[in-house]
Amino acid sequence: MAVAAAPAPDVRVHIAAVSGDGAATILGAALAALALTWVLFERVLPFSGVLGFWVAWYLVFLAFYGVMAALQWDRQEAVNRVTAIGFGTGGAVALAIVVAIVIYTLTEGAAAVSHLSFLTQSMANSGPSLPLGVGGCLHAIVGTLEQIGLATFFSMPLGVAAALFLAEVGGPLARPVRTIVEAMTALPDLIAGLFIYVLFILTLHFVHSGIMAALALSVTMMPIITRASEVVIRLVPGTLREASLALGASQWRTVWNVILPTARSGLATAVVLAMARGIGETAAVLFTAGFTKTMNWNPFSGPQINLPLFIWNYAHNEAQIHADLQRGFGGAFVLVVLVLGLFTAARVIGGSAPGEMNRRQRRKIARAAVRT
Repeated sequence: MAVAAAPAPDVRVHIAAVSGDGAATILGAALAALALTWVLFERVLPFSGVLGFWVAWYLVFLAFYGVMAALQWDRQEAVNRVTAIGFGTGGAVALAIVVAIVIYTLTEGAAAVSHLSFLTQSMANSGPSLPLGVGGCLHAIVGTLEQIGLATFFSMPLGVAAALFLAEVGGPLARPVRTIVEAMTALPDLIAGLFIYVLFILTLHFVHSGIMAALALSVTMMPIITRASEVVIRLVPGTLREASLALGASQWRTVWNVILPTARSGLATAVVLAMARGIGETAAVLFTAGFTKTMNWNPFSGPQINLPLFIWNYAHNEAQIHADLQRGFGGAFVLVVLVLGLFTAARVIGGSAPGEMNRRQRRKIARAAVRT
């Protein structure tokens, strides 16, 4: 009686791993594309320029890699590998551009930030002929924090309420509301500043102040919060809603006690991302808050400047005074640090899935269990 052969053991396939053949194919295509592009640029065609050279190399590299992949693997695998290379290189280029901008800004602004007075003084007693040790951007930092805080106070409840209406209530008004929100997302920030300027300053005779700038920023931030919050709320499992309603809770109690706590991390992320968008606005603040070199702690009275407007004023210097340019880069240094801090906070707050508890919440539940 013949004994059946033992089945071959399963081999684990590492999808994300790069094999030796794949790495050799990428290297060969890159070197071949480099050689062909050099010959075309230097010997055959009347082309020149570093940017054109590398763009041509990248296109030739994709073509070579596609041909070499088609010779080794089937059509589906070849298309998958070429697509992966395209997305991977695109992401790497985008990341390199962002990193280069951040490093350049921090490097150029380090000369101004190295003076402690730049963070502790305003520009009230400083001029373009004075050194960097005199004057700073404290008044712009205060204005930025106050304006973005008030704008968040105005836009957060309205944005979350609109998201709840779109995700939980709906009805005939849901489509026009969603259309308006999407249109406001693409609304230029200058239009928001003009709207507040015409309505409140020209018509109602309010003065230029930080509160006017906060209203303009809230117009910009509210649609961002609404769209992001709607997506987060729709991610809440429907079984949680059904369970709450089955226990006799009303829709309001379900929203307040089930949906909002479950989507808390995502909603916080939406708010922080909107703050990061609003903190970099310039035109809207220029129309509504005016410009000043002095410290103004009261956002309800008198002109108040923010960091983007501070940067624009000193970097957009027709005389190209070196000290003023360094002050502009110093303001950009502070602004980049603030934005990176906001995005880091958004990543930390929104790192968990809807309904997933963080370490602090788990420790709190464990202590409560021990006590009971």
